[in-house]
Amino acid sequence: VQLAGVGGGLVQAGGSLRLSCVASGHTFSNLIMTWFRQAPGKEREFVSTINRRGDYTHYADSVKGRFTISRDNAKNTVYLEMNSLRTDDTAVYYCATRPDAVLSTSERDHDTWGQGTQLTVSS
Repeated sequence: VQLAGVGGGLVQAGGSLRLSCVASGHTFSNLIMTWFRQAPGKEREFVSTINRRGDYTHYADSVKGRFTISRDNAKNTVYLEMNSLRTDDTAVYYCATRPDAVLSTSERDHDTWGQGTQLTVSS
């Protein structure tokens, strides 16, 4: 499977942006999809994950209530809708997938990664 994340950019604090990640080379509906991010000088961290059918999601506390993960299995795409953006949301955002039916927030459980897309939130 290959993942391609798009949609990053420069946004003012309080603004919104949507990231997309398109998968190819695998049956998308069989994949758990997860977003991670890595801020400058920090370790990569979990953001959100969604199950195969798209009816169960999980979020990091830092984004809960502001970010929404969703997927369109017909378009082989997972989305991350980000609202009320803050300067500390500035990071490179990665989509990833894991070959299992159980959700995980750990990087080690994900074996395929997108190239990352930069989000910069200005004050």
